[in-house]
Amino acid sequence: MTTVITFGTFDVFHVGHLRVIQRAASFGDRLVVGVSADELNMRKKGRLPVFSEAERLEIVNALKPVDEVFVEESLELKREYILRYDAQVLVMGDDWAGKFDDFGDICTVEYLPRTPAISTTALIEKISSTS
Repeated sequence: MTTVITFGTFDVFHVGHLRVIQRAASFGDRLVVGVSADELNMRKKGRLPVFSEAERLEIVNALKPVDEVFVEESLELKREYILRYDAQVLVMGDDWAGKFDDFGDICTVEYLPRTPAISTTALIEKISSTS
């Protein structure tokens, strides 16, 4: 059985999120998803997510291709998460291209193209500007 792991904030869930999860699942038999902790998002993006950590975990866990979810506490723990979940494939968006190549010693690393013209940040800005 091939286990695939991917990571994301998955805030203001949109079709781009769905597509990356579906494509990640196609690389194996089991998909494990790390959902960024609220505090990790605060450190990365300087703001808390719109939806809480618990809500984002629940949304991602409800998706048919997802077998297991967990809270990603730190970007620096990715190697540990890969080993903990015995993942043979790491899938990330191509905005991270090259950043995780050093994990090639423990798994295959795949970078997927992002869905064009869709981003959570752009959606939040669009919603903010119309209210």
